[in-house]
Amino acid sequence: MNFSNSTTDKTERLKDKNTLTSQWESIDWLQVQKYVNRLQSRIAKATVKGDKNKTKRLQYLLTHSFYAKAYAVKKVTSNKGKNTSGVDKKLWSTSASKIKAVLTLTDKQYRTKPLKRVYIKKKGKNKKRPLGIPTMYDRAMQTLYALALEPVAEVTGDHISFDFRKGRSAKDACEQTFCVLSRKCSPTWILEGDIKGCFDNINHDWLQKNIPMDKRIMKQFLKSGFIYEGNLFPTDTGSPQGGAISSLYANMTLDGLEKLIQDKYHRNSKGKIENHYRAKTKVNMVRYADDFIITANTKEIAEELKDIVSKFLKNRGLNLSQEKTTITHIDYGFDFLGWTFRKFKEKLIVKPSENSIRTLIRKCATIILKEGKAHNQSELIRRLNQVIRGWTNYHKHVVASKVFSYINNTLYLLLQQWAKHRHPNKNKWWRLNKYWHEKNEKRWLFMTDEYSLINLRRINIIRHPKLQISKNPFIHKEYFEKRKMKLKSLAAARNGEEMLEPYERETLTYGS
Repeated sequence: MNFSNSTTDKTERLKDKNTLTSQWESIDWLQVQKYVNRLQSRIAKATVKGDKNKTKRLQYLLTHSFYAKAYAVKKVTSNKGKNTSGVDKKLWSTSASKIKAVLTLTDKQYRTKPLKRVYIKKKGKNKKRPLGIPTMYDRAMQTLYALALEPVAEVTGDHISFDFRKGRSAKDACEQTFCVLSRKCSPTWILEGDIKGCFDNINHDWLQKNIPMDKRIMKQFLKSGFIYEGNLFPTDTGSPQGGAISSLYANMTLDGLEKLIQDKYHRNSKGKIENHYRAKTKVNMVRYADDFIITANTKEIAEELKDIVSKFLKNRGLNLSQEKTTITHIDYGFDFLGWTFRKFKEKLIVKPSENSIRTLIRKCATIILKEGKAHNQSELIRRLNQVIRGWTNYHKHVVASKVFSYINNTLYLLLQQWAKHRHPNKNKWWRLNKYWHEKNEKRWLFMTDEYSLINLRRINIIRHPKLQISKNPFIHKEYFEKRKMKLKSLAAARNGEEMLEPYERETLTYGS
């Protein structure tokens, strides 16, 4: 046996690995992002001008550039799913494997592998929804082509669509809904729409005809199939949830509904949009992914809108969910994106929904009374703060002071049960003095030397600034950069200032 040759081979492989590692670590990511953003801006501007050939050339340039491939690999290997493998059980966890992926990422003879099918529990429900997990290579390819498709989707998309879009959030959808319904002359009937199995039922033929991207690559993404319990199943419809480009396909499928409604209710015989048509019917739409609301002045118009939406969706292989699609009067209120919108004496009040509150309390109770039995106080506070901070950040721009106070009281009672379980032979005052302390003249804080539980009563209610829906993040970059800075400053604002009373805060936030 020739030991010298094997030793030489190992040395060469080690040198190659070190070279690849240094190549990945030497990439200037700021330069990469600038290059990708510049090309995306050019694609968006070409789409605005209607120059399809230039758009196609720029998309090709982006998907075949080293920088875009590196950016796609970085996104795939730095998100939450970086440790979840596909059917090939491969992960890109080292710098050498990442740069290898960049160098091998190509559309030539590209064949996608089947998805790994798993079922995850729906939020707040006992039902489960299917999730398709692509391989790392397929994820990178989808991310790469999503980078080229996203600028086109932003230009051609509906103005009132808020999910899966850069620079937009559920809070922007909430503000838009508030603006539509808050006036005394606002519409009073609301069509609450929900699409049944949106991701899983989109018509592939419609996607192939209407989505402006490489058709061969797109066919690979759509027809990949999935493996469940060792069996291979075809994907004849839909774009499985879990793919990096699936959300773009879903959004672009639903785009066009806004224009359809405008043509029906807001235009005169000459095709011009006139305000008196809008004032008469009061038809407005707000959409977040596959959940949407459409307002109307009468119940009859709302019924008519339901039929229009059903026909629009049918052409794309989709249907409205009969259980979740309802027509409601604003005085009775409706739930949308975790908030309840309801008018009291012609004043619109937006609060966290009862279902959202119950879900939070149930989650906190599980952490405290089940998982928390084995935790010390510091670990318990850390876990609770993660949940509370996320929930309150989502709801702190609406009328939520009373809800925050109620949750704070509930947590206090749950924590008392936790303390009693740990010290069943001690009295109540002993337990209070052990776990609740005073700091900076603030009494009854559930805290340790490391952590202090968030006091929901001290969270400021701050109005979320309304988004200018006509702005495009790939064209109006300065506006979105300033808005991002403003949102960051608002998130950290007034932490040390004297707080207003709950009634005053809410009046300033959502006053008529």
